[in-house]
Amino acid sequence: MLKSLKIKNYALIENIEVSFGKGLNIITGETGAGKSILIGALGMILGERATTETIRKGTKKTIVEAVFDVSNNSTMKKLLEQNNFDWDDELIIRREVSVKGNNRNFVNDTPATLGFIKEIGNLLVDIHGQHEHQSLLRPGTHIKMLDEYGNYGELLNEYKEQYQSFETFLRELKELKEKEDFLKEKRELYEFQLKEIDEISPEEKEDEKIEGELKILENAERILELTESAYSELYENEGAITDRLGFILNALNELARYDESLQEKYAETESAFAILDEVARFLASYKSKIELDPERLEELRERFAAINRLKKKYGGSLEAVLSYREKINSEKNIADNFEEEIEKLQEEIERKRNQLLNIGKRLSEARQAAAKNLKAEIQNSLKYLGIESAIFETNIERENAPEADPAFADENGKRIKLFANGIDKVEFLISTNLGESPMPLSKVASGGEISRIMLAIKSSLAKNEKLPLLIFDEIDAGVSGRIAGKVGKALKELSRFHQIIAITHLPQIAAMSDNHYRVSKTSLDGRTVSTIEKVDAEEKLKEVAKLLSGETVTESALASARELIDYAEKEIKI
Repeated sequence: MLKSLKIKNYALIENIEVSFGKGLNIITGETGAGKSILIGALGMILGERATTETIRKGTKKTIVEAVFDVSNNSTMKKLLEQNNFDWDDELIIRREVSVKGNNRNFVNDTPATLGFIKEIGNLLVDIHGQHEHQSLLRPGTHIKMLDEYGNYGELLNEYKEQYQSFETFLRELKELKEKEDFLKEKRELYEFQLKEIDEISPEEKEDEKIEGELKILENAERILELTESAYSELYENEGAITDRLGFILNALNELARYDESLQEKYAETESAFAILDEVARFLASYKSKIELDPERLEELRERFAAINRLKKKYGGSLEAVLSYREKINSEKNIADNFEEEIEKLQEEIERKRNQLLNIGKRLSEARQAAAKNLKAEIQNSLKYLGIESAIFETNIERENAPEADPAFADENGKRIKLFANGIDKVEFLISTNLGESPMPLSKVASGGEISRIMLAIKSSLAKNEKLPLLIFDEIDAGVSGRIAGKVGKALKELSRFHQIIAITHLPQIAAMSDNHYRVSKTSLDGRTVSTIEKVDAEEKLKEVAKLLSGETVTESALASARELIDYAEKEIKI
């Protein structure tokens, strides 16, 4: 749900902040007051591209910020977390467009790409304008709508999981075939390199271990000399440190008997004596292990040099050498068993094709049943909305896969195209006049009919449609009178399932609002400024009356407006 919208320096808008509520939010105002500008700013928030032309003249940048309540939107939470964005019950999207072209986008105060904001917008809002009804006019979205209407989610998920596995096998087979000639060319080289590495057969971190041992062996004489000298000074020489420290320890022990304050110093000296005694014992043991072994030294030098040659040739480090060996050994094994590997993958792919075809057929049957129910609901809605002879059809058909396309299944000798969501292509068709054959929605000419068709479809899909906010820009185009009242009631019913924001010029629709907003245009310091404000019940009455009589509100217009609003408050359902 859209909670609030802030717009600064956007076209005629100087600085506005408006809060929206649940249910049906109606926006009215005179032509040219800025209602469409408001929709344009909302489009920016949803990821539409913005240009410097939208920046209010005389200012440096446009800022649009929207706050959405996404507390119950698990899909949004998953999307944000997958892309390392903070999750909260409130989602804040902000876009800034600068005259210098330094545009910036933020999601929860974290910089974001325009593509990611568009991805978020697709999960939040659907905007329906008079001439661009977006998702409903794109046949590619119809299958998703039908699937959301139908009650076969588990079957669809089963198909999608199998298809992902199928795609993995196809990708592996493609990569393997692309490698065939390359591997055949490289096979002899790999054999030589494996032999070269395996003749040395280095172990993990062996170079570090050899380097440490070499340092000791190469300096063995000096190490032995220093060790013996230190041991003698500590323990063997006349006046050795441990002897002198023993004398000091005895003296402190006797002194402590006379003065207890020296007891602590005696204890400290006793600890020092124990430490030095331990050092002496360690040195005695250490020097006994030191060997002057020229043969071992030469052996290590030769192996260290051999390992370094491998490192220089195969990546610069022993870790890189071992990794490269593992890689070329794997490639050589594939080359040795190439035909067998291909055959194994092809068997898996064929098995997946059969599985997908079987699941796809069941899924197709479920879609046919859902389409039958959807047809009845939408035709009833269209009849209610004044399109008496409407015929609504859902065209579900299969597509033949081209010879070069590996994503297919064989059905009685025909190559059936396998899609990520089934074996069907779905498109909604409509006929609004008696005797005419149903045609694609995009070919319906009348703007008023398009609006009502879209509203009927949305009403039927309402309980399953995942988008929390629907925006209708002048859905009343081409309708009036009795039909306008029915469109208003349809919007009211739809607002039970979604937050609705609708721009209208018709009093029958405006009367249905749960929240009413007035867009107006004024002059400020010689500049035109558009503003929007939420109106109370008394002001709403006047706004509805204006739609009936124009700017001059008459008593009869007020009475008619009051009658419309009272009628709307009865919450008559479709």
